[in-house]
Formats: sequence, C-alpha cells, structure tokens
Amino acid sequence: MNTISCVIITKNAAHSIKTCLDSIAWVDEIIVVDANSTDNTAEICRNFSPKVKVLIKDWEGFGQQKNYALTQANCDWILCLDADERVTDALREEILATINNATDVAFKIPRLTYFLGRAITHCFNPKGDTVTRLIKKNCGKFTLDAVHEKLVANGAESLLKNYLLHTPFQNCAELLEKANRYSTLGVENLIAKKVKPGILKTFGHAIWTFVRLYFIKLGMLDGWPGFLIAFSNAEGVFYRYAKLLELSYNNSHRQEKKMTANR
Repeated sequence: MNTISCVIITKNAAHSIKTCLDSIAWVDEIIVVDANSTDNTAEICRNFSPKVKVLIKDWEGFGQQKNYALTQANCDWILCLDADERVTDALREEILATINNATDVAFKIPRLTYFLGRAITHCFNPKGDTVTRLIKKNCGKFTLDAVHEKLVANGAESLLKNYLLHTPFQNCAELLEKANRYSTLGVENLIAKKVKPGILKTFGHAIWTFVRLYFIKLGMLDGWPGFLIAFSNAEGVFYRYAKLLELSYNNSHRQEKKMTANR
C-alpha cells in the first residue's frame, strides 16, 4: 500500500485551517509550512494530531513556500492543498484507490468554489477549474509565479472526477482584500511579460474580465455571488494595470528628477 502526505502552506488561516485538516485526517502525514502567522494558525495545526508537522518559514512567495513543503514530505504520494480547500469523502476514496493503481505520476482535481453559501458553477466552472494537486514524490514542483503558481509534473498526468471544495473568501471584505493583494502581486507577472502600461489597456482588460465572467461564462446564473465575483475580478484586473501605470509614472518621475539634479 502506498502512503500519502498532505502539504499545506498557511498565513493567518485560523478561520479555515481546522476544516481543511478535518478533511485530510486520513492521510499518513501532514506538513504545514506557516509563514509566521500572527493568529493561532500554527497552534491549531500542532494540536490537531501527532501526524501534523508544523514548520515556520519566512514568506518567500507561493511557489517557493510550496516547493519547500514538497521537500519535507516523506510519503510515496503528496496531496497539495491550500488552507481554504477541503477534500470530500468521495474524493478521498478516489485518491486512495488512485495512488495504489496509478501509472501516471500526477493528477488534476476539479475544484468547486463556494461563496456566500452558494456553489459557483459558472464564474468558476469546476470542469474548467482543474488544478494539479496529487503527485508522486520527486515528480514535479511549483512554478515561481508571483501569484497563481502551478504544480508542474515531469511525467504523465490524468484527471480525477470528484471535486475539491474551495472557499477562497468568507465575505465581501475578504473578496475585495484578496483582489487588492493579488493585483499587487500580478504587477510582477506583467513586468516579467514586458507588458507596456496604458490607460485604454487598463480599462479594456477590466471591462473584458467582467463581460467574460458575467455574460460569456454566464456568471449571472450564480446570482448575487456571481455578480460580486465578476465585479471584484474586473476590479482586480483594473488595479493590476493601474498599479503598472503608477510604477511606470514613478520610475519616469524619478528619472527626470535625477537628470535635472545632474545638470
């Protein structure tokens, strides 16, 4: 029988980590890499079970934290979760059956998002929101993108059929806070891609994001939560490009002041 570890990175996740841990109590080992939480996240994890190992590591980025967690796992297979995700009973049974009969080295899992007590099936269609989360030890690592890092396998992978449940925001305030935080991180990706800032580009990408989520992907059928998700995603995109504009302006302004001072 193959063994399985679960790795989780955390930062002030006291509101969700217990539910996550409850859903993976069946694994052989749980590795939690905590980025110096100021709440009681680490304490909750330590008190959950003797099989939980809590490691404190200064924040270096999503991919860096998760890659470190991968190196600490000791079992044959590794399940990678975020603190706001949980494994259903059906997914647990599928995972256990899979790791003992697998020929592939990694597996994608469809993810079903909940917001305000409602399953979001259009803005975030679970058939389209599939994430590689189950991997054989030493068979892959996470990319180092500033945000939306991905687990890349160095071999064949397949898709599981049962959902991973995802609750990325508890309320509107958290939805907006995450949109702001991710827009700041997203600027790094724009710079890496050498995207040039522009006012029309800023508005255009934001409008397209709302239209795509709310109308094309039928987010309107997700009700009020769907509207909030589409709007906040558009807002996040707007501020991502706006912050790129701000950075460009500040750099130009500093260059002008430097040239003036050298005259």
